[in-house]
Amino acid sequence: MQQRLDYKLASPEAFKAMLHTELQVHKSGLEESLLELVKSRASQINGCAWCLDMHTKDARAQGETEQRLYLLPVWREAPCYSERERAALAWTEAVTDIARTHDVPDEVYAQARRHFDEKALVDLTLAVVAINGWNRMNVAFRTKVGDYVSPHAKAR
Repeated sequence: MQQRLDYKLASPEAFKAMLHTELQVHKSGLEESLLELVKSRASQINGCAWCLDMHTKDARAQGETEQRLYLLPVWREAPCYSERERAALAWTEAVTDIARTHDVPDEVYAQARRHFDEKALVDLTLAVVAINGWNRMNVAFRTKVGDYVSPHAKAR
């Protein structure tokens, strides 16, 4: 696919606003490993190859295992995720799919609240909102996939 436009160049202000949200997510105190799983799962759901490429590379560079990345689409059946990660992934799926369902089920909220206090759940939701925004920018404008190099990768 041909890239339609470079949204960073077309509207630096919009890009800066997206980055500001992303910076807030990273200042939240949520574990980076959890954030990479959330970002990868939302990107799978939204079909965003660019973000999936980025976040799986970042996750691996930060020590995530191949197995956990491969099993992410079927996390409910895989025993390698903690209860906190499962709650975050369920929340991510529900919030990402809200346009179709018009709801986040009570049981998903209750599961999330068992593992996240109010602030952490709002911060997790902001992380889901942010990655859904990035997914929409990259899918809509067909951002070229494959060239991303993680800043966390060790120099070879």
